[in-house]
Amino acid sequence: MELYNKWCQIPDKIRFLLIGGVNASFSYVIFAIAVFFIGQEHYQVCVALQWLISSIFSFVNQKLFVFCTKGNWIQEYCKCCTTWLVSYLCNALILEFIMRFVSKNVYIGQFFSILMASVVTYILFKHFAFKR
Repeated sequence: MELYNKWCQIPDKIRFLLIGGVNASFSYVIFAIAVFFIGQEHYQVCVALQWLISSIFSFVNQKLFVFCTKGNWIQEYCKCCTTWLVSYLCNALILEFIMRFVSKNVYIGQFFSILMASVVTYILFKHFAFKR
């Protein structure tokens, strides 16, 4: 418990970068596996699957290791679902833009989409989902 308390004293932006990196990597692997099995032409379906599958993993990590909140599991999860909806829409729109105008490589596009959507996610988590 002492180690956890020390962890929670680290500034939340640093914790978000570290844990967010783990979450983003997990999400990206799910996306890549989905593209492999479903096909690159269905990249938007793959993004939706990625967000659905990674949401529980991300919620637990954000709650326990980024914002270090106690209790309110159901309330915070519902707020996180709203946050993920906004974040998913950002991700899908950014990916669509990249695929149409920047690069036809879905893996590169999704990498940058996740990075950009992560900024929105952090702001919504901090000021809405896990607001103290």
